[in-house]
Amino acid sequence: MIPVETTFLMIKPDGVQRGLIGKVISRIEEKGLRPVAMKMLWIDEETASEHYAEHKGKNFYEPLIEYITSGPVVTMALKGDSAISIVRKLVGDTDPKEAPPGTIRGDFGIEISRNIVHAADSEKSAKRELDIFFDEEHFQDYSRVEEEWIYE
Repeated sequence: MIPVETTFLMIKPDGVQRGLIGKVISRIEEKGLRPVAMKMLWIDEETASEHYAEHKGKNFYEPLIEYITSGPVVTMALKGDSAISIVRKLVGDTDPKEAPPGTIRGDFGIEISRNIVHAADSEKSAKRELDIFFDEEHFQDYSRVEEEWIYE
């Protein structure tokens, strides 16, 4: 049985500023994943520090916090079978220079510090990141009519 998962995706300030919100969401929906929570916000320094806590002390931490708080982002909870691994494949390698064409980062990014999106890399990360950005009441559980044509 393939696990139905909920994962976290963020369109970062460069993706928002470049007008890529619709393109990112389209790729997710066209793949067959279902957004179940979404919001646009300007992340404050405290939330950014919580989100990127595992990078604290690394040489790129301070520039990362400055960047992620520099403009609005779009945060999403995405649901579907194997959602975590599927989203990771859709977004591509962290470094856009290494990301294959056809992935979000491969098609729209050039520099690692401006790579359009963040995606949870594991169940543990997805849960932690979803808890940072969403309360239980933000989630909408629904099914789409085409799901019978996507899943067995």
